Amino acid sequence: MAAIEPAPVMLPGQDLASIDDAVAGPVLRPRGRLLWWWAGFTVAAAFTAVFVLAVEYLFIAGIGIWGVDIPVAWGFAIANYVWWIGIASGGTVISALFYLTRSEWRSAVNRIAESMTLFAAAAAAIMPILHLGRPGFFYWLFPLPNTMGLWPQFKSPLLWDFFAILTYVVASVLFWYLGLLPDLAMVRDRAESRRARLCYGILALGWTGSHRQWRLHKSAYGLFAALMAPLVISVHSIVGLDFSGGLLPGWHSTQFSPFFVFGAVLSGFAMVLLLVVPLRRLYRLEAFITERHLDLLIVFLLLCSLLLFYSYLTDALLPFYGDDRFERATALHRFTGAWAWSFWSAVALNVVLPQILWWRRLRRLPWLVCLVAFGVIVGMWLERIMLVVSSLYEDFLPSAWGHFAGTLWDWLTLFGSAGMAAAGFFLFLRYLPAVAAFELKELLPPAERRG
Repeated sequence: MAAIEPAPVMLPGQDLASIDDAVAGPVLRPRGRLLWWWAGFTVAAAFTAVFVLAVEYLFIAGIGIWGVDIPVAWGFAIANYVWWIGIASGGTVISALFYLTRSEWRSAVNRIAESMTLFAAAAAAIMPILHLGRPGFFYWLFPLPNTMGLWPQFKSPLLWDFFAILTYVVASVLFWYLGLLPDLAMVRDRAESRRARLCYGILALGWTGSHRQWRLHKSAYGLFAALMAPLVISVHSIVGLDFSGGLLPGWHSTQFSPFFVFGAVLSGFAMVLLLVVPLRRLYRLEAFITERHLDLLIVFLLLCSLLLFYSYLTDALLPFYGDDRFERATALHRFTGAWAWSFWSAVALNVVLPQILWWRRLRRLPWLVCLVAFGVIVGMWLERIMLVVSSLYEDFLPSAWGHFAGTLWDWLTLFGSAGMAAAGFFLFLRYLPAVAAFELKELLPPAERRG
């Protein structure tokens, strides 16, 4: 039986002009794309308004409007935070790690992944601040000298989390913007109106494409990629330490750091698939985002799904190998207790559902790929809320047990943050190049590249 040839990373017949037209066209001449853009942006803006309303009421009334209470003092906000930062981390793996490995296929999807990272990280950064109870004093997290002699606890993973997220967000913005510079200059040079040339000229920071600028750009981009690749691992490892640093059964686990990294990369690949599959059709990018890209994204999704299954298995079995009866009781609560539905739903959506993509014929159905990716994203949120709540509502003392249920304001905060991230991504699609044209040009044969 003859081997199946893999699809190319770029369909033949492309040149410098066709790449520029495909990348700059949706920004400068959107015409036929405005209808679906306005529909999507209107929905996202409506959810953003809901988020603003929920946050405003939270500032007025306090976190009592949420379902959190004793003993479940952590609820949706912390679960949302871990979920969002996981989605952001997966985008960084594509944009940074695969750049260091010189993977050609990332050139067409890295900009989408980086932009997704940016808006997901922004949504994640808001959640712990809202959960503080007095978000106006969030700056107390900073190790700043003050007259009362108050300092953060430097031994706490929560403080490590603050530094990790701050570094990650700043580095993500710089890495994303640095990659945009050559394409902003290309859009500036192709713009017809004076206003567009002025705006994109300011954003391009005087980029002319000289040999010296390209040399410095390559060096800086490589250094940022080398910084971001380990940073994405450390960020979610520290998020795992937020939980395992405590003594509660179900959280006090040495495997939480790799467990959280596997889940983060899985949700990130799922989100990239959920964005790439419709965008390649809406933006007519089939020549640049080929079936090869979808196959590779699905392969990595399946790999991360199996790694996460190993983590689930380890987390479920370890309590029964030790002599801690509280750990065993918590594990049994996860399997059969009030929140068992979230555990089994997470297993079904994160582990079982993706396995249908092993069949090549099913991988060629865009609606099915989007359905599986969406299922994984929902499953990862269910896993996060399960981890947060199931260790808190029944811990050491039966007299302290209590149940948790999200209120309307919990759900509005969740869906509103999704709307905020989506609105930012829609604005990116409308006004900035969605694909890195300069990286696609490097895939052309040398003769075409000089042309």
